[in-house]
Amino acid sequence: MKETKDMHDENEEKETVNAAEQAADASSENSEEKAAPAEKTPEERIAELEAQIEEMKKEALYKAAENDNWRKRMMQQKEEAVAYANANLLTDLLDSLDNFDRTLDAAKDVKEAKSIVDGIKMINKSLVSMLENKYNLAAFGKEGDEFNPDLHEAIGMQEGKVKKEELAAVYLKGYKLKDKVIRHAKVMVVKPAE
Repeated sequence: MKETKDMHDENEEKETVNAAEQAADASSENSEEKAAPAEKTPEERIAELEAQIEEMKKEALYKAAENDNWRKRMMQQKEEAVAYANANLLTDLLDSLDNFDRTLDAAKDVKEAKSIVDGIKMINKSLVSMLENKYNLAAFGKEGDEFNPDLHEAIGMQEGKVKKEELAAVYLKGYKLKDKVIRHAKVMVVKPAE
């Protein structure tokens, strides 16, 4: 009897273990089902891809609009830079214009021309100094300088007692901005006699 009871207890234990194993298996199957996503139908996949395409189209349009706006801003800034490029120079020239106005007003009551000439010389000196120091504008062309066709424009020639061609007279000064000639000097050239 005792043997029967032991066998019965043993069978119950096996059934309990089997039931626990089955429950664990079922639980793991459920969690696997939850963890693994269900296969999407082709229609769902197509809809998902179409949504992605729409999103990409929106992003592309946004980027194109952003680039267009940037280009317009750059063009506007460039136009403003060109339109107002000379603003600093013109502002600096206003002082000289004001000085000319003062000189002209003073000239009405002056009996001697010397004071007017002195005023004009002062204006000229300050204007030349400002252009040279602030804007790197340099005048060139003096009588006796060697003739250089890259700098001078000969408007006449004569023969004289010189070894090389040189400037006999300067009718209009030349100007360089930094290293670039912006106006050639108009000169009379004297060349060696033959």
